Amino acid sequence: MLLEGESGTGKELFARALHALSPRADGPFVAINCAAIPETLLETELFGHEKGAFTGANQRKPGKFELAHRGTLFLDEIGDLPLSLQAKILRALEEKRFERVGGTAPLQVDVRVVAATNRHLKAAVAARQFREDLYFRLSVFPITIPPLRERPDDIPMLAKYFIDKFCRDLNKKPLVFAPSAVEELRVYAWPGNVRELQNCIERACILTEGDTIHARHLSLSFRAAVPAVADDDAWSKIDLSGTLADATRRVVGEIERRKIHQALDEAGGNRGRAAEVLQVSYKMLLAKLKDYGLE
Repeated sequence: MLLEGESGTGKELFARALHALSPRADGPFVAINCAAIPETLLETELFGHEKGAFTGANQRKPGKFELAHRGTLFLDEIGDLPLSLQAKILRALEEKRFERVGGTAPLQVDVRVVAATNRHLKAAVAARQFREDLYFRLSVFPITIPPLRERPDDIPMLAKYFIDKFCRDLNKKPLVFAPSAVEELRVYAWPGNVRELQNCIERACILTEGDTIHARHLSLSFRAAVPAVADDDAWSKIDLSGTLADATRRVVGEIERRKIHQALDEAGGNRGRAAEVLQVSYKMLLAKLKDYGLE
C-alpha cells in the first residue's frame, strides 16, 4: 500500500489505524523514516546484520523487516530511498525473504508493507530517481491523504482532540475555544498540516492561563505575508543573458533561495521545521542551503 500526501497530513497515523483495525493488530507495528537515516546505515536498519559483517558489528542485529514479522512495516518517506537499496526492497516484497548484511542464509518473513511519501513518485520514476517496478509494486492500492486546508471541517474536531490530550498531559483543567479562535483555525492555510495544528494547540494550552483559548493564544499571526518585491527592485537585477535554459535556471534559483530564506525565518531558524514547510526532505534542504550559501 502506498500513502501519498503532503508532509504532516497524518500518513503514519493512518498507517497505525490500518494496522490496528486489521487481522495483524496483535503483531508489531514497526516504522522507519527512510530520509532520516544515512544511506550507509539504512541497509542494516532495514535488513539487520550478522556479527562481524563490518567494523563495529560486534553482535547480530535484527532489521526492521525481521522485527515486523507477522505485523506491519511502515516505510516513511519512501521517495528518498537510495536507488542502491530499492532493488533489495523490491525483492524482499516479492519473495518475502532476504539476507542480513554479511549473511548468506535467507530469512522468511510475513510482513505487510505500508509506504508513504510526500513526493510525486511518478515524476521521480520519469526522472529515473525511483525504480518503476518498485513503484508499481507499492502502488497496488494507493491512497492520497488530502492536506488540512482541503478539509476545514476536520479542523475543529482535530483541535478538540489535541486540546483534550494536552490538557491531560500538562495536568491542566479542561479548556475550550472562543469563537474567534475557532474562526482563526478555520481560515488559516496550515502549510504544516496536522502536525502544525498539533504544535499550535500544544502552544496555546501552555500559554492560556484562564479556561478559554482565544485567537491571540494561537500565535498564527507570525506568518505575515511577505510583501511583493517591485520588478524594478529585484527582478531587474537577475542576469537574463545566455540561452532561455540558462536564464530560466537563474530565475528558478533565485526563487528557491528566497523561498528557503522565508521558510527559515518562519521556522525561527529550525531547519527541520523549514524542510516541513517547504515539503522537501531534510537532506535536500541541507544541499540547497549549501548551494545558495545560506548555511
